[in-house]
This record gives sequence, C-alpha cells and structure tokens, in this order.
Amino acid sequence: MFKRGMLSIFMSLLLSAALLTCSMPKVTALDESSVSAPAAVLMEAQTGKILFEKNPHEQRPCASVTKVMTLLLVFEAMDKGMLDLDTPVTASEHASSMGGSDIWLEPGETMSADDMIKATVVASANDAAVALAEQISGSEDAFVEQMNARAKELGMKDTVFKNCNGLDEDGHVTSAYDVAVMSRELIRHEKIFDYTSIWIDYLRGGETQLVNTNKLLKTYKGITGLKTGTTDDAGCCISATATRDGMSLIGVVLGCDTGKQRFADAAALLDYGFANYSVKELTVPEDLPLSIEVENGMKSSVGLNCEVNSGFVTGKASADEVSVDIALPESVEAPVQKDQVIGSLNFTTGDQSKSFDITADGDVDEITFGGVFKAAFNSLLSL
Repeated sequence: MFKRGMLSIFMSLLLSAALLTCSMPKVTALDESSVSAPAAVLMEAQTGKILFEKNPHEQRPCASVTKVMTLLLVFEAMDKGMLDLDTPVTASEHASSMGGSDIWLEPGETMSADDMIKATVVASANDAAVALAEQISGSEDAFVEQMNARAKELGMKDTVFKNCNGLDEDGHVTSAYDVAVMSRELIRHEKIFDYTSIWIDYLRGGETQLVNTNKLLKTYKGITGLKTGTTDDAGCCISATATRDGMSLIGVVLGCDTGKQRFADAAALLDYGFANYSVKELTVPEDLPLSIEVENGMKSSVGLNCEVNSGFVTGKASADEVSVDIALPESVEAPVQKDQVIGSLNFTTGDQSKSFDITADGDVDEITFGGVFKAAFNSLLSL
C-alpha cells in the first residue's frame, strides 16, 4: 500500500505525464473530414508550397481577413515613403460611420498611423482600416481599386474586393488559397508581427482598450498572427501564422460556424504541418567559382554572384538528398554587363527542383585599340 506522501507524488507524476501527452501534436494525418470548415488551406510560407487543401478555390466572403490586403498596401505605402508610423491620420465622416468592430472614431479625430494600424490589427477596427485607406488613396473606392490591382498582381484569381474592411457586401469574395497568398505577402513585412503579437493594448491615453481577436495567441505554441474575421455571411474565419524550428506556416480557415471551431481547425492545420514537414535550406556550394574568364575583354575575368534564398519543403520521414548542379560555360565573350546572367545553380530533391541565376558582378568592355591605348597611357601616368 502507498503511503500518503508517496501516493501524492505518484498522482503528481501521473498528472504531469497526462498534461505532457495532451500538449504534444496529435495531428499526424489530415483529411477533409478532419476540418470542419468548408474551405481551408495550409501553406508553407517561405516556398508557398501547399501542404493541405479543402475546397481551396471556392469563392467565399472572408469578413475582416480582408484587412490582410489592406495592411499589405499600408506597409507597401510605408516602403514607398507615402506615410510613416508618426503620420497623423484623420477620420472622415465615411470612416466614422463603419460600425461593426471599431474604435468609435469621431469625424475629424486624428491618430498616428501607428495607432490606426494597431487598432486595425488587434481590434479589427473597421473605422481605422477605412481611415488608413483614405490616407493612402484619398478615398476608400480608390483604395479598393488598388486592392484589386494588387490581388491580380499576386495571381489571386478567386478574389474581388468591394471594401477594405470585410463588411458583408454582395460580390466581395475570395478563397482560402488567395487568403494564403496575400498573407504570405504581408508577412514578408516583419513589422506586422509587432502588431499581431499584441494581446492587450490601449489608445487615447489608456481610455480605449484593445484586445486581440486571435485567441490562438494564448493557446498555440509558436503563433505569430495573423487576422481573424467574423460576419453573418462569412461565418468565422482566420488566417493563422506560426513558426517552429525555422519553418513558418499559414493556416487559412473560412466559413466555420463558431469561433471555437475556427481556432480548433487552424490549430489542427498547423499541428499537421509541424508534425509532418520540415524545410531543407539551400545554400551556395563552396565549389561555385568566384570568377569566370572573359574572352576579348579589357579584363581577363569577371566575378560571379549567386543569391540563394529558398529551400525545399520535405516530409520529415523523407530520405531524399539534395543534389546540386553548377551550369557555367568555361568562359564568356566580352562585353559583359553587371548582373548579366552567366549560368545557373540547380538544386533537386525528390520531385522538386529550384534554379538560381549566376550573374556577373561587374562590367567588362570589349577590347579595342583605343581602349588598349587608353589603359596603357593611364598605366604610364601612374608610374
């Protein structure tokens, strides 16, 4: 028979083991019936590889997940110097009239772009999103035109935006795949994570509290964002981003009946990805030549550059090795221009392949009598 102290220790160990078991990823297999949402996609963020899909191109409303595109255009506008975080943004009558999730902006009220972005991301504020759109494009309609143009550039063939905040409107549709595409583009701007990681914050000197609508921030290991959305037409939606062990995933869920289902589906997608896949990083091989011979040029050689910034997504159980092929001629003919493509660096593993250009890192003029005479003259002057 256990003594009371020994029994207490045993029960504590048993409880700890149970909690540990519960915290481990259980989703090693996933099919459409495992996901309650009518449409879902799991994408690896670096490569854009799709790891799971359910009705990925079905056109559906996505509520405030629309704001992923709004925020993308805001960050791109900052990149172009059109505004910065300190830029004052004033709410118009139109912005103040949005309703739904908002921060109750009054017409003429001014906040910094930083606070407007924070409100848009954390509290999903419709009025703040419109105020930002008007700041950038002059009107929401003009901004929506930019949203649709950017969607076309990204290859989002299932998407038509009618507004910048996701309020229900006839013809305002997207797909789980397209949401993943625009989410991938947004998270290239790493500053977004400064906002999506906020749980609670305040505006107006502490008078207005913001609480993040993404409850996975409190429950999911490695969660980094991104955006929730809920309306009558769209149901409960989310684009959830997370990073573990150097791999970043985007889990998109559209049309759930409840918020609880939305978060459960997103967690299941992410668990499946982290349990079954990893990223093999690609690097420039050590035997890549540093330069190449130039025929009939004013210089006998030119340096070489090759930028490798990608990887392969493989199953964790995969034994496939990565093979590398350097495709370069023995020499090149002058003239050579900087960034001219000279050859390629080719990687393959299993059924995947990637190629990267090998380019010249400088100019080499074609040899001429005048060029030789000038070079000789300059050489004499330097003696």
